Amino acid sequence: MEKPSSKGLKKELKDKKMAPDVLGIKSPQKPEQYDKKCPFYGELVVKKETLVGTIIKKDTNRSATIELKRSKYVPKYERYEVRRFTLRVHNPTSINAQIGQKVLVAKTRPLSKTKNHVILAVVGGEVSSTNEQPDKSAKKKTKNNVKGGKETRVNLPVDTE
Repeated sequence: MEKPSSKGLKKELKDKKMAPDVLGIKSPQKPEQYDKKCPFYGELVVKKETLVGTIIKKDTNRSATIELKRSKYVPKYERYEVRRFTLRVHNPTSINAQIGQKVLVAKTRPLSKTKNHVILAVVGGEVSSTNEQPDKSAKKKTKNNVKGGKETRVNLPVDTE
């Protein structure tokens, strides 16, 4: 039997049938770029351990950082505290989740030194644009008054014209 060339092998992997669903999640549209580490169109096998978190940072090399929150009971105060931790995940091109979105993440084999999870689906949340600037016209007008050596600030009403 003849072994296929490396180009032929790559073509076979690209033409490989997609997984119709992974852990009960339907596959998204096929991306333009082939991603070897995509659980739907690539070769990646995921485990049943899943987490839900919010994306706080996104990189250009198909990586993202998510933040997970959990509550822990503190017996001394008889209250709960919220603890949070970050996790590096793979962001496949077929999903391409944005900052601020809630995502479902599944555990996989180690993908790199720090990545052991992959995004399966966007659960919800709003996309926040990093280019948005706060409205500067809504600033309060202030006036400085000097009385007896002390400086005081007085808020003036804002004119909306």
